[in-house]
Amino acid sequence: MSEHTKNDSAQQHPKEEFLESSVGVSIPVAPEGFKSGFIAIVGRPNVGKSTLMNQLVGQKVAITSPVAQTTRNRLRGILTTPAAQLIFVDTPGIHKPHHQLGKVLVQNARIGIESVDVVLLVVDGAVPAGGGDRFIVDLLQRTKTPVILGINKSDLQTSESLDESYLQLATSQDWQVTKFSALTGDNLETLQQQLIDKLEPGPYYYPPDLVTDQPERFIMGELIREQILLLTRQEVPHSVAITIDVVEEAPKITRILATINVERESQKGIVIGKKGSLLKEIGSAARQQIQKLIAGKVYLELFVKVQPKWRQSRLLLADLGYRVEN
Repeated sequence: MSEHTKNDSAQQHPKEEFLESSVGVSIPVAPEGFKSGFIAIVGRPNVGKSTLMNQLVGQKVAITSPVAQTTRNRLRGILTTPAAQLIFVDTPGIHKPHHQLGKVLVQNARIGIESVDVVLLVVDGAVPAGGGDRFIVDLLQRTKTPVILGINKSDLQTSESLDESYLQLATSQDWQVTKFSALTGDNLETLQQQLIDKLEPGPYYYPPDLVTDQPERFIMGELIREQILLLTRQEVPHSVAITIDVVEEAPKITRILATINVERESQKGIVIGKKGSLLKEIGSAARQQIQKLIAGKVYLELFVKVQPKWRQSRLLLADLGYRVEN
């Protein structure tokens, strides 16, 4: 069952959903004392949530970029150790929404907070706590789920005094605090152990060698969108959605046809570039990333299509894979 295509009327815990979807999958019996659970990674946009999940899982399963609001769907990354299985849910950055897509993203993040075993609130330790952080703290006050406050970007700190504003927030809630760098991996072992300590004994929810529950087509689309985020000017990134139209596997090469959906003709021109130069650059960079994903050669062909005001339309949002999750 795909995370972003569920449409049940009742809110469903990830464990219940997994048990429904894993019928027929061979999963070993967990040893005595084994722990497992779902961990929501929440925070303001661009605090490093996706980078953190990729580091913890040990493989790229979520796209990253300097542009805020990179994550749109709740992505699951899976880390299995001899002692535990941690299923990380990378939620969209919580912010004040300005369009229908923004409302869907924030609602999905809020649902993520209520449907997991542990919440990891990630903050940007290179700047003091702000109104956005306090807004999320207020949201988390209402949950009974255990919370760990993670101060990220320790490698960019110019003064440890920057931590003080976050420590005050955590102290008022009696939350455990840990400091790390998602980029360098510094102190992530400590964070990992703190998360395991918060989990209850449980089974394997996924096969031990799995690192994400997302289908390959979804990740292919995300890898294409990542290159657009990195290579286009500011007005384009949030107006883009990717659909994977064709995936044909042959013994020596995989052929992929994908559509880049934008909102305006001017954005289409930007994505294509002069004589198709930027589209070619996007395609070349995305192809290299997809080849790493599938461990084989890839032929990638990209098309650009205008879908006016798709972020404002519930119907188009659903067609493009963005629905409020239950």
